[in-house]
Amino acid sequence: MPQELTKPKLWVLGDLNGFFGLFTNVLLNTIVLTSLSLFVVKIPEATVYGRILPALGLALMLGNIFYAYLAYQKARKEQRDTVAALPYGPSVPHMFIVVFAVMLPSYLATQDPLLAWVLGLIWALIIGLIVMAGALIGPIIRKYTPKAAMLGTLAGISITFISMAPAFQMFDVAWIGLICFMIIMISWMGNVRLPFGIPGGLAVVLVGAILAWGAVLLGLPGYSTLMHPEAVTASFQQFGLRLPTFSFDVFSKSADLVWPLLVTAIPLGIYNFTEAMNNVESAATAGDDYDLRAVLLADGTGAVLGAFAGSPFPPAVYIGHPGWKAIGGRIGYSLGTGIAIGLVCMLGLTALLLAVIPLVAILPILLFIGLIIGSQAFQATPRRHAPAIILALVPNIADWLHTQVNNVVSVATGTGVTPKLAADLASNVSVYYTGMSVAGGGGILAGLVLGAIGVFVIEKRFNWAAVYAGIATVLSFFGFIHGSQLAVNASPTVTFAYLVSTLIFVYFMYQEKKDGRGISWKPISEAADD
Repeated sequence: MPQELTKPKLWVLGDLNGFFGLFTNVLLNTIVLTSLSLFVVKIPEATVYGRILPALGLALMLGNIFYAYLAYQKARKEQRDTVAALPYGPSVPHMFIVVFAVMLPSYLATQDPLLAWVLGLIWALIIGLIVMAGALIGPIIRKYTPKAAMLGTLAGISITFISMAPAFQMFDVAWIGLICFMIIMISWMGNVRLPFGIPGGLAVVLVGAILAWGAVLLGLPGYSTLMHPEAVTASFQQFGLRLPTFSFDVFSKSADLVWPLLVTAIPLGIYNFTEAMNNVESAATAGDDYDLRAVLLADGTGAVLGAFAGSPFPPAVYIGHPGWKAIGGRIGYSLGTGIAIGLVCMLGLTALLLAVIPLVAILPILLFIGLIIGSQAFQATPRRHAPAIILALVPNIADWLHTQVNNVVSVATGTGVTPKLAADLASNVSVYYTGMSVAGGGGILAGLVLGAIGVFVIEKRFNWAAVYAGIATVLSFFGFIHGSQLAVNASPTVTFAYLVSTLIFVYFMYQEKKDGRGISWKPISEAADD
């Protein structure tokens, strides 16, 4: 008789792999948001290192400890030693949106970086409250939405926003990035033990640092500027203990400054709890079915707590649970990541790590996570649902492409996409600018709805196809999907198309009933093909 698992192990050998993978992932994002705060919004170093990072460190430490606790309880309850904790870190999409859509416009208009920072805190607080509210309806959405739709839209995010930029940056410095990626593939995809048992995540950091600093020491032409010794010396000035400081800065601004924040906060709050829902579904597919309400409440609490302590960067459950589990991560990798990143943020070590570790050595880890999540959508769903998965990818691909076009135009013109330039781009049949903008608006929600409709049509469940088409009609009418902003009748042509589609599905629903096949409102079966 197997021994009762009364006390699951807090650390196993595989957690070392998981720790170096997740920690370097979270550290990378922490370094990026630090750079954005300092150099884009021009927030003073005292605020960044004294308020923002300690607040973020506290939220990430408590969140990862909580998710490690959930994994511990699950392992004990289910008598399994294969339970992996959910990964947790600063939300990458929100990281860029709060900087470029909330704080930067305020700074450019007022030249007051501290005002911009406080508006970012208010925005993060709103995000957190919406995510907590999502705990009430998230489980219902999860129950009645096909797995192919949830994993498909998640794959769209991972392939585009998570994988593409790291892949391009990796090949930009291929002599480091590609080598590090091959090491990741050997260790994590091939499950091959590296020399001396070195974890794959640690190996790429060491190899990348040796190559980059070796180029500096040898003075190789064109490659010796990757790292800067003077930056290492300067980074020690930020070393020192800085504990989080709670305040009511989020209540210090007038309503006329707060209301405009809702335009991005509401849809992105919905995005956050939808993404968390998809990530919980991804974990369940990998064998660890967590309580969605507990996850959403923890996510929302992290954003609210961080906002009151000084961080405008909402944390979130990360894409990638199956990847960390596949390389041996269990409970300890999350626990260790939370403690380590908390210390990094509160001790001012971010600047030192940014100066010592080449960014290109860490980026292949993000590409690996994208590969795992993208493939899971096809592996964990019936083969007949594959077209619906592809359909769910489309809005996220469109959103990513639209972002790339805007970035290129901004660099080329220095002014961004003006209304006249948008019209010129739209008139060019080889660019499809308008189509990218409309298709990609609210990409994660749009992908979820389109993927669900695709599955229900494949299964000839036209009643549910009508329901989701009706939902899409309402969402597009108010701009939550296929729109650039919240508004009444935001996308009239799209709304009309979804409305007509709803009526078409209703017609076929009653045609099915007339033919004697009946109408079922039960959740769809996700049984895999034989």
